[in-house]
Amino acid sequence: MTSTSKLLRIASRKSRLALWQAEHVQSRLKSHYPESSVDIIAMSTEGDRVLDRALYEIGGKGLFTKELELALLRGDAEIAVHSLKDVPMTLAEPFCLAVVMEREDPRDAWVSPGYSSIHALPEGAIVGTSSLRREAQLKTFRPDLRIQPLRGNLDTRLAKLDRGEFDGIVLAAAGLKRLGSAIASPSTATSNLCYQPLAKRH
Repeated sequence: MTSTSKLLRIASRKSRLALWQAEHVQSRLKSHYPESSVDIIAMSTEGDRVLDRALYEIGGKGLFTKELELALLRGDAEIAVHSLKDVPMTLAEPFCLAVVMEREDPRDAWVSPGYSSIHALPEGAIVGTSSLRREAQLKTFRPDLRIQPLRGNLDTRLAKLDRGEFDGIVLAAAGLKRLGSAIASPSTATSNLCYQPLAKRH
């Protein structure tokens, strides 16, 4: 952004976490370019709307970025802000990964209303995750567990846990911390699977 630019529009998903990240970038840009306006264009993506199937069954991570990319191509926004974990490995032309912000806690977090760790789960317990990587680690560590898909934004996933659909779920610690979740009070970290156990969810 040059010193003569007066308006910069940021394309973002509508979820609370996505907007937190967009607002963080907005704040940083305003501090560097106080004479300019920085607006956020919030939108829903196909990945947000289709929640009844695993991502790999409906097109992969690109479903979270397609609408943002279209907004850039139409000229509705100048940049897009998105979680790097949901960005495809290969970006389509003419897009590029221009900036990577300072990383938050990279660990996974274990969240459960009744079990302090994965070790404490009974045989055949149901664990929710949307990540193929986490699923593979869980199956290697505890092959007896029933791993079920967990789609939706952070609030939706926590609500499913509260309804008793899972014995526990695995989330990104970064998202919990950024939204100031009441459960994001880390206790001692474990080495197994890089999971960070968090306070019980009530």
